[in-house]
Amino acid sequence: MSARTLPEAAFSRTVLGSGPGLALAHGAGSSVAGTYGPILDGLAARHTVVGADYPGSGDTPRSTTPLQLDDLADQLVAAAVAEGLDTFAVSGYSLGGPVAIRAAARHPERVTALVLTATFPHRDNRLALALPVWRKLAESGDRELLAEYLTMMALGADALQAMPDEQIQQAIGFTAAGVAEGTPEHAELAPRADVRDDLPHIKAPTLVISTTQDWFTSTRLHHQLADTIPGAQLAEIATGHLPMVERPEEWQKLITDFLDRHRA
Repeated sequence: MSARTLPEAAFSRTVLGSGPGLALAHGAGSSVAGTYGPILDGLAARHTVVGADYPGSGDTPRSTTPLQLDDLADQLVAAAVAEGLDTFAVSGYSLGGPVAIRAAARHPERVTALVLTATFPHRDNRLALALPVWRKLAESGDRELLAEYLTMMALGADALQAMPDEQIQQAIGFTAAGVAEGTPEHAELAPRADVRDDLPHIKAPTLVISTTQDWFTSTRLHHQLADTIPGAQLAEIATGHLPMVERPEEWQKLITDFLDRHRA
């Protein structure tokens, strides 16, 4: 059905639920479970959910060469097709946003809808500064220092300020334990990911979810996506970069309500 030949599905994957297809593209330094874990059951209650872990995430072996956006996009589509889905919606979070957009651009016959959360079409100056720091910290092997940086950057101002000291330390420990081995490669790809040329050609109904307290991906980037993808809708959620931590039920509802309105 797709105009492009798909590779063999080589990434480890998560498969849950039944119903219309929904492919999940996770964030850098994370995994399908790490990004979507708190809402996976809710998504699977209405959809056949297929998520593919990038190299160095989940059970997918770490890559020995730089990651390429086209490869991640093709592997996501290949995973969904391997699970029997001819067509499906795609949800992309953070780095998963460019992956999802590229999947829709390369395989338009298969992608029926897009949901893009806390993501970007290209690096801006903030990302150009933040991503190399993240990569260097990941390469250092000091997981606690990396977790401190990520906790500071990823949580929204409201959520972070509401945490007592003990809870902040718990969050740092949880973050350190969940760092993907492939984080350096993910962080190296992120500033190279540029899907601006794809945006005007996206045909799938699209929802852009703007995380309004986000220190990684700015609302300016979210609005750029919504303004450039034809017919895209914009929704806001008052979180930092981690809606799955700060407001998981609200995030899930935004996704499922949109997909219910745009069933293939």
